[in-house]
Amino acid sequence: MELRNVQAVEVLDDFEVRLTFDDGLEKVVDLEKYLRGPIFEPLRENRALFRSVHVDEDAGTIVWPNGADIDPNVLYYDHLKPTWMEDEERAEAM
Repeated sequence: MELRNVQAVEVLDDFEVRLTFDDGLEKVVDLEKYLRGPIFEPLRENRALFRSVHVDEDAGTIVWPNGADIDPNVLYYDHLKPTWMEDEERAEAM
């Protein structure tokens, strides 16, 4: 699996964003399912803060002023999930 970087982000409706990746792929991603936990709660509660998302070129992903970010490979590859999501699925399976 090749590592990917986000090159551009455009906020759409609700929690959807249009992302452009370093290989030219453009896709719309609904970020609502990823916005869990203390770092992401302010983004869910404050739309202006959510809309302040931008690309951090050094990190290669989208970030917010409060320090939140999402792994670019989770955004690129549909089968990948954030660690917290995988942990929850394992706990539910037990």
